[in-house]
Amino acid sequence: MRAFWTIFWSLLLINMVSYVVANMQGDTYNYVLASIIAVVFAVLVMLIGEALPNEPVEKH
Repeated sequence: MRAFWTIFWSLLLINMVSYVVANMQGDTYNYVLASIIAVVFAVLVMLIGEALPNEPVEKH
């Protein structure tokens, strides 16, 4: 379920940013490219989340 929500929010937010930036530059909005970037971003976020330790670090 975490993967679904991560992909859902990344698709929503990256497409929104892509739409706004394309309009500000006077360019055309490309849904497919924005969606590909969003999925890659979601995978990277999930990999970073899995790589971080869950245990608290002891004070040194």
